[in-house]
Formats: sequence, structure tokens, C-alpha cells
Amino acid sequence: MKRTLWWIVCCSLLSTVWIGMSHAEETDRVILTRVFFQDDDARSLRWADLYAGSPPTLGKVQDVPGFPKLDVEEQSLVQMGAARGMLLVGVRDEQNGKKESGWILIDSGVGSEGHGDHSHSTYAQAPRIRAKVLDDKQGNPAHLYVYDDIFYLANDKLGGYTRIDPAAIRPADDAAAVSQQAKFIPGGGGHITLAAFNRAVGYSSWIDREGDNAGRVDVTPFATGKIGYSLRLPTGGIHGATALGGKVFFAPTDGICWVEGDATGALGADAVKVQHLSLGKEPDSDKPIRTGAFSTFGEHVLFVTGQGAHAALHTLPAKAAAPQPTKLELKLSDGSRPVGPMASLLVGGCPMALVFHDNSATDAGEQVSLIELDPNLDGAFNDARVVKVMPVGKSKVNGHAGHHDAAFVGDSRHAIYSNPGDGTLGLLRVRRWEQVGTFKVGGTPSKIETIGESSGH
Repeated sequence: MKRTLWWIVCCSLLSTVWIGMSHAEETDRVILTRVFFQDDDARSLRWADLYAGSPPTLGKVQDVPGFPKLDVEEQSLVQMGAARGMLLVGVRDEQNGKKESGWILIDSGVGSEGHGDHSHSTYAQAPRIRAKVLDDKQGNPAHLYVYDDIFYLANDKLGGYTRIDPAAIRPADDAAAVSQQAKFIPGGGGHITLAAFNRAVGYSSWIDREGDNAGRVDVTPFATGKIGYSLRLPTGGIHGATALGGKVFFAPTDGICWVEGDATGALGADAVKVQHLSLGKEPDSDKPIRTGAFSTFGEHVLFVTGQGAHAALHTLPAKAAAPQPTKLELKLSDGSRPVGPMASLLVGGCPMALVFHDNSATDAGEQVSLIELDPNLDGAFNDARVVKVMPVGKSKVNGHAGHHDAAFVGDSRHAIYSNPGDGTLGLLRVRRWEQVGTFKVGGTPSKIETIGESSGH
């Protein structure tokens, strides 16, 4: 009896020690970032932590708790963005906003812990819904932008956009208080794209190619909440806008247009000169070359044009008095379209960009171009070059959905990207130009964001 009791006590102690060691090992694992991605099949938002290692590993993939169950036939997730540890996701329906559309704001659960001259991210909390507005009065959002850590969600059918500043949200605010922070700003029409200048003025576009609103851009001071005046671009079909370097840029059907930013929104259309930059003509056609969207990095505006052998990445120095784009030919395979670019500053000091070659209509393997934007580190991107083209998984393109997407990791070494057609996420060690991981997550992973840096244990 004594021997039996002694054995039970020993086993209990050993079990306690083992469990304690396992817990210590688990809590001592360094987290590199928190990953969020949309599943287009389930119309859901999922998350997981990326752990340090050789190679890094992805933790348990979970649905964001409390994320609303959407109608997979009638609703879809649109663009999302991250700011101040929060994530905003737009929701669109197939009934022009009359079923249920709007937005969902998520607290990522990522915090910050100071350590004297530096800080580490903390991951003690799971993500949670802070607020959501889903009804038949939100104008069927499509585009979502983040400028200066403020969200702007285009409400296409309402002729305006919703502005949400995460800095104004207090930790104790309930969902109702958070929702009250959302401010509707009038401006734009149809399929709205927009730019926010100096945190004070919005520039919102009209999609019309012909008619009275072709080429129209509404300029709205946030302080008044009323359209101050409207600009006219030389062509319509505007499908891109951004602000950088004291200027606001637009992507109409012909090339690029830009204006000097109006810090008050009170100059008036006659005082603003619209500048036009031609990108040339499409091969074997008189149709002008255009782009559909911008991204920014440092002092440069980045965008892609064309397809197949004529695809190109363009870099535009925003602060230049008369900016001119530099063109980098990408030489994609027939039928492939460039998607991106996604850019970041990595270890070694050279900014890098990723451009995917989406080609889901054929059986040709899809790829990604790894691009050094500034090889000689002089601040100009006119020496940008493709350093490697690598295979990736499949896309699953359906209109604006199903494209590859990527986000850079807080360790300044890795990028994680989605393969919608494979149900996987891929991990690149970017400066070493190598694939270091593939994670099976199921469904149709599409848009992806990362929040947080190393937990630094």
C-alpha cells in the first residue's frame, strides 16, 4: 500500500513538472506577428499567430470570435485594412446594399510592452469584435483605404464614405460608443475610390466614363462635412486614388493625373491645376495605358500596368516638382496579369516589393516577382530590378476577388501570402529569395493582413 501511494505521488509530481515545462516552453515561444486572412468560401475572417523558428511555423488557425455569419450566396467580404492594432473589414451584398452591408471593426488583441529604449508586441489577448454596423443603410461598400492610421470605407450607393479614427476609440467604449465614432463624409459616386489629404480633406471620385460626372472628383473638408468643390480630370472611369508627398494622384482611363493637395479644401476648382501623365498606348491599339490602383512606399507611388509580355511596374517620386514614372518591365507569361505591388523595408536596408502573376484561367503555373526597389540605396527607385521569379500556388479570380495577396512580417525578413486556389498560405524569406513554408488552412484564403512585431522573449 505504501509503495503504491509512493508511486502515485511520484507520478503526480513528474506529471506536474512535465506539464509546467510544456507550458513554459509554449509561453516562451517567440511570436513574430499575428496573421488575419479572409476566407472567400465561408465569408469569414480567420487568424493565427506566426511563431519564430527555422523555419517559422503557423499556430492554430481560428475564426475570429463573434464574427457575424454571412450569407455566402448574397454577401461577400470586401477589402480590409489595419491601423493602431485594429482591423476594419467591409461587407457587401448582391442587392445593391438593400440586404445587409456595412463594416466590422476588430481589436486584434495585439498590444505593446515597453523595455526602455525599445518595445515588444504582446499577444495575451485573442481578437474580439469591437463594433459592427450591418444593415440596409450602408450603401454597399467596396473600397477601403487607410491614410494616417484612419479608416475610410467607400459607401458607393450613398455618394460618400465612412471615416473611422481608431485613435478616438477608448478602451472602455462599448460597441454603441465605437459606432458613434463613424462619420459619414459626402463625395464621389458609383464605384468610389478616394484619397485623404493632411488628415483634413477627402478627394473622392466618380466612376462614370461619360456624361456630366465623367472625370469628376469631389473635394470635401472633414471639418464641414460638405463638398467644397469638384475637380474635372481630362478622362473619366477613375478607378484609383492616393495621396503622398503633398500631392493627390488619380487613375482615370488615360494614364495618371495629379494635383497639389489642398490642406483646407477651400481653394476652389479654378485655383487647382490638374496635371496629366501619359503612360503611352497599348500595343497594337490606340487605347491609352492605364492602371487600376496605387500603393505607396516611402516617397514613391507604385502601380502596375498591362498583362503578359507587356506587364510593368511603375514607380513615381511623389515629392518631385514634376514627377515622372520609371517603368520596369516584368515580362509575364501569356495571360498573366500583375497583382500588387506590396512593398516593405527589409533587413539590409533595401526596400523590396512583390508582384504576383495571377493566371487562374489556364493551367500555367503562377508566380511572384521579387523586386529590389532601390539597389544602390540612393533613395531613388529608377534602378529597380527583378531579382527572382518564384512559383506560388493558385489564384481563384472571380471579379475583384480570389487574387493573391501578401503582407510583410514584423521581423523585417518574411512575407506571408495567400494562395486562394490551393487553400494555403505561403511564407517567403524575402531577402534570401526562398520559400520557407506552406501552411494548409483550407477554404479560399484571399486578402491578408499582419499586425504586431516580435514578442521578444
